[in-house]
Amino acid sequence: MLRCQAWRGLAARRSAAFSAARTLSSSVADGDRSTSVPRDECCNIPPNIWKRVGADLHRRPGHPLNTIKRHIEQFIIQRATEHQWLADGVVNCFDALSPVSTTKACFDDLLVEPDHPSRAASDTYYVNQTHVLRTHMTAHDVQMIARGERAFLTTGDVYRRDEIDRAHYPVFHQLDAVRLFDPDKVSGLGGNDLIVSDLQDTLNGLARHLFGADTQVRWVDATFPFTQPSFEMEVLYNGEWLEVLGCGQLRDGVIRAAGLDAERHKGWAFGLGLERLAMVLFEIPDIRLFWSEDERFRKQFASGELGVKFEPYSKYPPAYRDITFWLSDAFHENAFCELVRETTGGDVVEDVSVIDSFTHPKSRRKSLCFRITYRHMDRSLTGEEVDDMQFRVRARARDELGVELR
Repeated sequence: MLRCQAWRGLAARRSAAFSAARTLSSSVADGDRSTSVPRDECCNIPPNIWKRVGADLHRRPGHPLNTIKRHIEQFIIQRATEHQWLADGVVNCFDALSPVSTTKACFDDLLVEPDHPSRAASDTYYVNQTHVLRTHMTAHDVQMIARGERAFLTTGDVYRRDEIDRAHYPVFHQLDAVRLFDPDKVSGLGGNDLIVSDLQDTLNGLARHLFGADTQVRWVDATFPFTQPSFEMEVLYNGEWLEVLGCGQLRDGVIRAAGLDAERHKGWAFGLGLERLAMVLFEIPDIRLFWSEDERFRKQFASGELGVKFEPYSKYPPAYRDITFWLSDAFHENAFCELVRETTGGDVVEDVSVIDSFTHPKSRRKSLCFRITYRHMDRSLTGEEVDDMQFRVRARARDELGVELR
């Protein structure tokens, strides 16, 4: 089901902002970046997101995301070798797959319901009616299984329209892993129990590899469209339980989507966010720092080791501005956060939060007051700069989101 209809009215008012290039050089099927994917009226991807495509932070040596990725890959490859996952012992790692995915691969093949919120244009970046910027690395799983991969890892940039705060960014990075079992081995050694046991043993080892040998792990039942049973793994870190990843046994429908007999082929999968892990392990306080070109940030992680702790090199003062408006029928908070990012240049705003909500007792119209926290990562902002950005945010919110300023 196409979920871009709600975007069209807004897109008509914002077409000037997206009128630059009309195609993206990237692949839908196999990572070949030469295939052109045209945009259409469903495209809701602003320029500040397009410019992030191809940045490949996870492939930059010495970058904290690359460090996390490399250590996970090394652990999985070593475990696969020691436990003889495959006859040839080869676990393939893919980190240069195109971020443009078909909606079939991103949603349908993974059994995501047609009315699931993740398909909505308020949550997902659509390139056109049938293509999106992938929302998770799991979008590649069926493709990889179908072409013969039986144990593999995929890492890359993923895209979601999201709120603005220190822990959320519209572009982030995920690592996914899949293991399929030899059909004869599964049928002879307990089937599903074997799969779940192997998955949890593997991830217990990964947690201790990343967080330390004495790390405590617990499993929380979860629900994902593409796995059953499903779990979230949490680790006890600095006295608090921290959610690290989601995982589970691949559903039969996913196996069948890859063209295999689901009665004979079974396997598991897990996925995790690299930024989330890096912020904890390296004590990085703001997700925007991963995009910093400041040498004071980059040089701290050049060693590629896990034991590094981020040392703040400066702290510029925040500036707060409020904006209050009556909502339009089509208003969505993610659209407002996207507009704020575009208007201010992407990374100048640290946080956007609702500080007050009011519903008129007679008309039932709803009004929200948002507090915008401006704080540049590399310098102090002047009052004039902040006022100018706030003025432009107000004007664009009125003109493009259809809200009534108060």
